[in-house]
Amino acid sequence: MNRMKIICLGLLLFHPVMVGATDAPNLEIIWPLPNSTIPLGADPEKAIGVLVKSNFALLPAGRCGTNTRCGHIHMKIDPDGDTCNIPGRAYNSMNSDFGGDLIKANFGHCQNPEGQHVIGVLLADDNHKPVLVDGKPVTALVPVSTKVGN
Repeated sequence: MNRMKIICLGLLLFHPVMVGATDAPNLEIIWPLPNSTIPLGADPEKAIGVLVKSNFALLPAGRCGTNTRCGHIHMKIDPDGDTCNIPGRAYNSMNSDFGGDLIKANFGHCQNPEGQHVIGVLLADDNHKPVLVDGKPVTALVPVSTKVGN
């Protein structure tokens, strides 16, 4: 009896919380923190990792199968314009190839990598279409400052 209680308690403590099918899809940026200053490398990409959190499974595109609560992230630096997009693309980065909660922000694509920027992320379904709640895309924004070098 005591062994069964320990096993059940262990399962409760270490089992991830499952999101109910009725919970609205959500997305937030965990890192970088709002209004933080981020040093960029001297490499051409000047990339940083952006950590997100969602109640959706974040898998590579085409891997969700029948799971309708599954998708990936589209990211755009300075989403009000196109100055940081990958040339010829409407975004700066996607994690559709790898999935997961980490996405690369390529500040090297920006006309001015150093300075005030906004990192915007959008939750997309398995077919790259925005996930909507009340007719609006599920997004998150975080303002940051970037600087090149030390």
